[in-house]
Amino acid sequence: MKLFALLTLLCAGLLGGCASPKQTQASPAATPQPIVTPSFSSVARVVSYNSVGRFVVLSFPVGEMPKIGDTLSLYRAGLKVGEVQITGPQRNTDIVADLTRGEAQAGDEVRQQ
Repeated sequence: MKLFALLTLLCAGLLGGCASPKQTQASPAATPQPIVTPSFSSVARVVSYNSVGRFVVLSFPVGEMPKIGDTLSLYRAGLKVGEVQITGPQRNTDIVADLTRGEAQAGDEVRQQ
């Protein structure tokens, strides 16, 4: 009789463990995926900055030169630090722009606003 009671308790314990609520695992389709939108704006770099004249020399990729008078934003480490207005002159892929707001230093990114 003790053996029967022991087996009954053992089976009840095993079945009770199987009857516990299932842990839900998030399937890849259930988790929201981030929306990635490509940026087609041209990215240039500040080659040099003249603090006395408050102008920068920008280097653009081939075929992506902005027009004279365009206003662009300066970014450093992903944060906007200033604005420039394209004034010229231009030589190959480099062009001069006046610093209209903020600050600049060599290596800053330049993008459309």
